[in-house]
Amino acid sequence: MDLKEIQNLIKFVAKSGASEVKLETGDVKITIRTGSDEKETIVQQVPMGGQMPQMPAQQQPQQQQAPAPAQENTAENTNEQKSAGEDDSKYITVKSPIIGTFYRKPSPDKPTFVEVGDSIKEGDVLCVIEAMKLFNEIESEVSGKIVKVLVDDASPVEFDQPLFLVDPS
Repeated sequence: MDLKEIQNLIKFVAKSGASEVKLETGDVKITIRTGSDEKETIVQQVPMGGQMPQMPAQQQPQQQQAPAPAQENTAENTNEQKSAGEDDSKYITVKSPIIGTFYRKPSPDKPTFVEVGDSIKEGDVLCVIEAMKLFNEIESEVSGKIVKVLVDDASPVEFDQPLFLVDPS
């Protein structure tokens, strides 16, 4: 088994999510273990005759270098969000009470529940969130005016994710 085949095997195991793979072919025995953080891969290649030493796999440098730029971007994004958040501090945020798919309309051929600029009152339906084939109407808990829709139609949403900004005045 040559180095190229071993590298392809390492990539395959890393993508598959397996934590350990053992392979014996002819006179070569290979064990591939991936670390819990999936950044570390350990490969042992032992010939059946026991003459070759163990060979550690090369760690993939792309995975190790990726977090540094991401942290810089996160810092920039946080600053942008803070400046945007300061402007939005006077608004009430309507958040998703469940995980699912956000829809602004009751069905594709119907108009949206609310638009930016619409006045709403407590109990008005703002959207529906589909979760496990059930469509849950999300009602407003405040009265006011829709300032911004924060999620695109037919997008997945998480629990407590902001959906709308409402001006209570």
